[in-house]
Amino acid sequence: MPPRAPVARHVGARAASTVLAVALAAAALPAATATAGSAATAGSAAAAVPVAHPADLVDPMIGTSNGGNTYPGATLPYGMVAWSPTSTTGDQTSTGAANGYEYGVTRMRGLSLTHVNGAGCNPGAAGDVPIMPFVGEVTSSPSADTKDAVYASGFSHDDERAVPGRYTVGLDSGATADLAVTRRAGVADFGFPAGEAANLLFRVSNSLNGSEDAEIHIDRAHRKVTGSVLTGAFCGRRANGGANNRKSYYRLHFTASFDRDFSSTGTWKDGTLAPGTTDNSGGEGYATGADRAGRGSGGWVGFDTSTDRDVRMRVGISYVSLAGAEANLRQEVAPRADVADVARAGRAAWDRELSAVRVGGGSAARRTTFYTALYHALLQPNLISDTDGRYPGMDGAAHRIGRGQGAQYSNFSGWDQYRAQIQLLALLKPDVAGDFAQSLYNFARQNGGIWDRWVHVNGATHVMTGDPTAATLATFYAMGVRNFDYQGAYASLKRQATVPVADGLSDAGCPGQCTGQRPNLAQYMASGYAAQDVCHCWGGAAETLEDAVADAALGQWAELLGHGEDAAYFAERGRWWRNVFNPEAGDGAGTTGYIQARNLDGSWVTPFQPGGDRGFAQGTSATYTWMVPQDVGGLAEAMGGRETAARRLDAFFHTADGSWSVRGGDALRYDPTNEPGIHAPWLYNALGQPWKTQETVREIVDTVYGTGPRGLPGNDDLGTMSAWYVFSALGLYPQKPGSASLLLGTPLFPRAVIDRPRGADITVDAPAADAAHPYIASVKVDGRDRDRSWVGGELLRHGGRLDFRLGESANTGWAVGEAGLPE
Repeated sequence: MPPRAPVARHVGARAASTVLAVALAAAALPAATATAGSAATAGSAAAAVPVAHPADLVDPMIGTSNGGNTYPGATLPYGMVAWSPTSTTGDQTSTGAANGYEYGVTRMRGLSLTHVNGAGCNPGAAGDVPIMPFVGEVTSSPSADTKDAVYASGFSHDDERAVPGRYTVGLDSGATADLAVTRRAGVADFGFPAGEAANLLFRVSNSLNGSEDAEIHIDRAHRKVTGSVLTGAFCGRRANGGANNRKSYYRLHFTASFDRDFSSTGTWKDGTLAPGTTDNSGGEGYATGADRAGRGSGGWVGFDTSTDRDVRMRVGISYVSLAGAEANLRQEVAPRADVADVARAGRAAWDRELSAVRVGGGSAARRTTFYTALYHALLQPNLISDTDGRYPGMDGAAHRIGRGQGAQYSNFSGWDQYRAQIQLLALLKPDVAGDFAQSLYNFARQNGGIWDRWVHVNGATHVMTGDPTAATLATFYAMGVRNFDYQGAYASLKRQATVPVADGLSDAGCPGQCTGQRPNLAQYMASGYAAQDVCHCWGGAAETLEDAVADAALGQWAELLGHGEDAAYFAERGRWWRNVFNPEAGDGAGTTGYIQARNLDGSWVTPFQPGGDRGFAQGTSATYTWMVPQDVGGLAEAMGGRETAARRLDAFFHTADGSWSVRGGDALRYDPTNEPGIHAPWLYNALGQPWKTQETVREIVDTVYGTGPRGLPGNDDLGTMSAWYVFSALGLYPQKPGSASLLLGTPLFPRAVIDRPRGADITVDAPAADAAHPYIASVKVDGRDRDRSWVGGELLRHGGRLDFRLGESANTGWAVGEAGLPE
């Protein structure tokens, strides 16, 4: 085949200039093929000049393959709008991957206004209101095009560009789209080929999970299209409990205005096309395949391209009302602003946000991997409040943010995020963290005092297990976040952890989306563990471990608040992991001592194998046995001592012949995509062998993270995996939930400066950082030698300087003294 022409070939003069600008900007991105560790020697100390414009180093395509489930479209930090493709593999009720985009699928049916970063549960969440530039006459209902054979188009990655805040694509049909966004609105230039019919389809009902209802209204006199979609259903297709979530919980409103008249209009519902009409409505339902295909509604507007082939559209959205969408658009996009103007402001916004960490040195691949990870980590939480402060509550009513709260945020993937992403948010953006904490508290008060573990927009989805909000807010407070009602929030979370409610005895949604947030709490408190046979949860062993982590964090929070009795009580509950540790459980090859589920009568659930998942949630005993970050010393003691525990941890990262096993796929070993085990490489610090943390983390960042679409190891899970990389690249990692302490590892960059917005900066200097120096020889904190592999909360409170002297071989004598091990 002849080489493809550049994307600008299909557009008129106005759109061509903006598309070309994007193409040139994107051309500055590094080649998307390297691993994060390649050419690391290029970043010696001599080149440790801080990055001036980190947004230029971000590649939104990272993670769009290999199950990363990121999206490449236009969005701003914590933005409400995330304008990105909805792809298709020939099924109108599905996409190529969760969240609408898979790099290997080069056919799309629209550009949707909302997305969620890295969530699983294919087809993901949101993907609301796909807008499709269509070349040709609309002669049948797009909802009847169940195979996406007519009203979709292929494209080439050669004709696609993604940079922070802007997305551009040229379709095989000859149409082009150039999109740029503010936080709640956006501007698009659509280009069409000369001499052919030009239409924009608004597939209002075709959200990723389907919809209960949708509506469209076309106002020819005012060149405007408005409408809404009533939807939700995150994880509604899940086999293990998904029926619980096949329901609506939010309505997205949109308004789109144009710079030119419509030459034609029309709408459709299900299989019926209605040319010339301007209003229609109808949802698709939440089924899949043939049970949903062919249903839905939408509309289109056509344009005369005989003299002008370009169409400019301005769009605003709101989760409250059409008036809110109009106000958001009016306040965030100037009347004459074009795509280039909005994109320029968006790039500046991302530069400001990403400059929270200024790294110097390192290879081009490492810098791209790092800043893209930081970009992904700071995509969430997401705004759901309008410019006037109104937002949809969890009770279904409209509310307004209270005094002192900057915005209402949502999209809380608690089971994932509490392990790394929320710590990064607290470290870099404490004001956003505080508003987020207040947002979750607002939702809980609107939800009868129940803090849901996975919140999407204003919906309680119940996804996963445990009580991650307790761990999250306790961590925020420990890390210095104060701009939320922490006394009220603590009292509410304490009540959730100690007062049983009726939902705790429900099996609705189980196992994957159990309604009870502290399932069968009375039994849990009486037995000291979640009994597998009566727990009303996903898995008794996993529930016990998750609740123990949450309770330990609540205990630390209580201590900081001066509630001594509560602190002692929750600290003891934080040790209940011991009640599901069976010292006799073995692998049949001589290793004994594993986490194992128990029944109400105290008996162990059998048969047992370390690679089995009975009693666990998306994981095995081999992984969950290490999920005791709040009591690593106690876990080591239960295993027979730190030396024994370290040998067992060695086997978690290596096969029997000593080869690394850190890519996943082995039920007995480390999986970089599985949250219960992602902290495990850092456990060596507490076991007195920190050099093994250094070499293990380096192996992971060099082999499972990198540039290009496959640059994430799996689901980004709302920034969790990206946050893990950011921390690891800085040579720091959260020690445990509910704490401000950070574990020390080997920095990837010769220099990094962490901007603390309400305090002194944290500087990390490691002049020898490169591929040949993966080990710590020594560390100084504020000029003083430190023989400990961790730093306490004073670093966050007061800022400071960490100086790392790195070596080519392990220093097995640094930070190994038992008295100085992490608590």
